[in-house]
Amino acid sequence: MKITRLIPFVVLAGVLTLRAEDWPQWGGNDPGRNMYSRAKGLPDKFDAGKLKAGSEEVDLKTTKNVKFALKLGSQSYGNPVVAGGKIFVGTNNETPRDPKHVGDRSILMCFDEKTGDLLWQLVVPKLKSGKVNDWENLGLLAAATVEGDRLWIVTSRCEVLCLDVNGMANGNDGPYKDEGKYIVLDTGKPPVEPGPKDADIIWRYDMMDELGVFPHNASNCSVIIVGDIVYVCTSNGQDWTHVNIPSPNSPSFIALNKKTGELLGEDDCKIGPRIFHGQWTSPSTGKVNGKQLVFFGGGDGVCYALDATPVKEGDTSYIKKIWWYDAVPPEYKTKDGKPIKYPAAEGPSEINSTPVFYKNRVYVAVGQDPEHGEGVGHLVCIDATKTGDITKTGTIWDYKGIHRSISTASIDPDTGLLFIGDFSGFVYCLDAETGKVYWIHDMKAHMWGSTFVADGKVFVGDEDGDFCVLAASKEKKVLSESNFGAPIYSTPIVANGVMYVGTQTHLFALHDSAAAANKELPRPQSK
Repeated sequence: MKITRLIPFVVLAGVLTLRAEDWPQWGGNDPGRNMYSRAKGLPDKFDAGKLKAGSEEVDLKTTKNVKFALKLGSQSYGNPVVAGGKIFVGTNNETPRDPKHVGDRSILMCFDEKTGDLLWQLVVPKLKSGKVNDWENLGLLAAATVEGDRLWIVTSRCEVLCLDVNGMANGNDGPYKDEGKYIVLDTGKPPVEPGPKDADIIWRYDMMDELGVFPHNASNCSVIIVGDIVYVCTSNGQDWTHVNIPSPNSPSFIALNKKTGELLGEDDCKIGPRIFHGQWTSPSTGKVNGKQLVFFGGGDGVCYALDATPVKEGDTSYIKKIWWYDAVPPEYKTKDGKPIKYPAAEGPSEINSTPVFYKNRVYVAVGQDPEHGEGVGHLVCIDATKTGDITKTGTIWDYKGIHRSISTASIDPDTGLLFIGDFSGFVYCLDAETGKVYWIHDMKAHMWGSTFVADGKVFVGDEDGDFCVLAASKEKKVLSESNFGAPIYSTPIVANGVMYVGTQTHLFALHDSAAAANKELPRPQSK
């Protein structure tokens, strides 16, 4: 037996096993939501190819380092997640996959990770109230969260759903049995008999009905789970007048039992009366001084840290705030003694991005609805070990050179560098420890998504559909630029060695084609 011939393969197989991992939620396997992956061997050059004549199908023969490209709807903002051999991604229904589900709907698609085949889809009817709560054709905005055979998602109807990751193919599980009625809510149509390619709802929590919240234009939150608790931003906001908050006393943040959907607690932050516009942040979590905290950005521009364990007070259970930090500088609030009115370019902003928890610090930037355009921003590094109002005491460093941002930061643990984009289209490289700025790169187009760091590279897309790969180093180096044919509003991710980039119309699975071809060669045989 010639053992030496087997050693390279055995070692390689071991390395691949160590590197392979799912991306089961926004932020992958990091509950702190750092947009980073340990993946290695990722290519830095891509060609998204061309569409086949007369179709919306990508001709793979014209691509480079593309494994497959999946057709979505026409507006896709929901970030993909990959878990248990399945890909889950939100979109709209402009390209119906089932003739019994037509018209304006929000869709969560579930694909086979290996083949790209559609396994099932969640069909979400639009709210009867219209664009004030549920903007037409916008699609499903949130990224799913997956644990085992269950998935949790916030829909465009301002509800939290728990789904069976296998859809109806293995039967109608759980206590919820009204999927046929759910599919046609507010449409005036009779119930539809669910098929094997429809979603299986385990439980449903309607935040508008149960909490009285009023989402502004859209609902969005990529939930996070700690133990048996699901934490959710409620999307409570203003009405169409942009001055009135219909539900100022409704909670901005809640905790639900992940198995039953039972309400376990609501925040005690009383943000409602101070909401600038809407609330679309996603929470992160981490342990500080032995206590599990949950972090989220408020519609008032304040970053909050709450105790992850709800506390009963009278008839209500609360998620108690531990500290809070106003990320809006005083000079963004007043000028010459007069208040600066929101959404003025030089004025205050809310927090729409996800606070990133990393080494007892929280990193977050302020920003606004992209419809409001560009304006001044603020990136802060907060000491997460403090308590109370830490606006004046919790600043480790801050950076006002950034513009409004709805992007989440990514930190490379190998170099200690932080990368973040802003809506004006600039990518920033800073020292995560000190805030020192090393370089700024102009994408020359608006940016909605976030930077993603892996394998010594920074991956980022923009509104023009340009996809840029930069070196994750103190010196700016552009490794490649390519165009994917449609706006990129989501953030790249990596799962099991494959990178996923979502455009408005397609989800691209990217890999090193040459390395993949070599892996398919016959394995060496022992003799």
